[in-house]
Amino acid sequence: MKIRYFDHAATTPVSSSVMQEMLPYFNTEYGNASSLYSLGRQARNAVEQARRRVANSLGAKPEEIYFTSCGSESDNLAIKGIVYANQSRGKHIITSKIEHPAVLNTCKRLENQGFEVTYLDVDKNGFVNLQQLLNSIRPNTILITIMFANNEIGTIEPIEKIAQIAHANNVIFHTDAVQAIGNIRINVKNLGIDSLSLSGHKFYAPKGVGALYVREGIKFDRVQDGGHQEKDKRAGTENVAGIVGLGKAIEEVYENFDWYNRKLTNMRDFFISEVERNIPQAKLNGDRVNRLPGNVNFSFPNINTKELFDALDEKGICASAGSACSSGNPIPSHVLTAIGVPRYLNRGSLRVTFGKDNTNEDVLYLLDSLKEIILDQ
Repeated sequence: MKIRYFDHAATTPVSSSVMQEMLPYFNTEYGNASSLYSLGRQARNAVEQARRRVANSLGAKPEEIYFTSCGSESDNLAIKGIVYANQSRGKHIITSKIEHPAVLNTCKRLENQGFEVTYLDVDKNGFVNLQQLLNSIRPNTILITIMFANNEIGTIEPIEKIAQIAHANNVIFHTDAVQAIGNIRINVKNLGIDSLSLSGHKFYAPKGVGALYVREGIKFDRVQDGGHQEKDKRAGTENVAGIVGLGKAIEEVYENFDWYNRKLTNMRDFFISEVERNIPQAKLNGDRVNRLPGNVNFSFPNINTKELFDALDEKGICASAGSACSSGNPIPSHVLTAIGVPRYLNRGSLRVTFGKDNTNEDVLYLLDSLKEIILDQ
């Protein structure tokens, strides 16, 4: 059976050009980037080239880029590192109720350490309430962390306005941009972003490598003890092959930005219109316009996520949920709960995220399969 993959928000395949650029660093250019002999210097040069590629893609300086193992580590390093280094100014953090667990659980851990956290509401489309954000800022607020685009429903937040509010009140602004990289043109300086997290495997680089941007002049502490890699901010031997792959992938995805995002947007809009035309009881989650180009999230009544996924899996379709499942018992998505999706719809949600290798034939097959599964209920 042919496998049809529609879960690119979870991970993407490594592109062939990225793989080719990585291969030498597994067996011939295998030096430790911290070693001083020529083989190590060659690895160091490759790491620094990747750093420049990431910086150029974000409108940042190379010295503002730090390599990590993933988006979750980048979020931890940004949030913990910034608040630890700036807690003399205060111990209050602002975030939203629909953040990724890497942010929410980091904030919960910080609450256990004496920090105070305000969790902002969102509206029915997933947008942060800017007035509530403004009203939540206190004299002791040191950090606002709001995701660029939501991983479940695809809603793109008003990042520039959030940054303006933060800076007008002398607050540092971090954004988890894991889902946004490659799907939105991002210039950290123009948008006023102080810190940004990303993860390679969301844009055709390998798993196990990520990056963090921290604006020059922002104080942040290391949270992992060990050696002095990454300008003494992230201990551990550099994943040279992965870093090379990340640098190549982010450069490549922005070189092909217009083609890539036009293709994803066309697939997204066609899929949404056909689902709504053929399955009228379906409810679209997230904003209809200001959403990631490849993201679609629908809720369906009278079916739960496990039943839906079992049926899709039998047809060779890979997709994911707006609800997590454990032993067949749906656990309501915190994102869908926050935007007011009732439980009977929350428990039957489907997230489809398109990628560069999906075809129109794939989309039609998915539509036919969904109609068969949903309408037979």
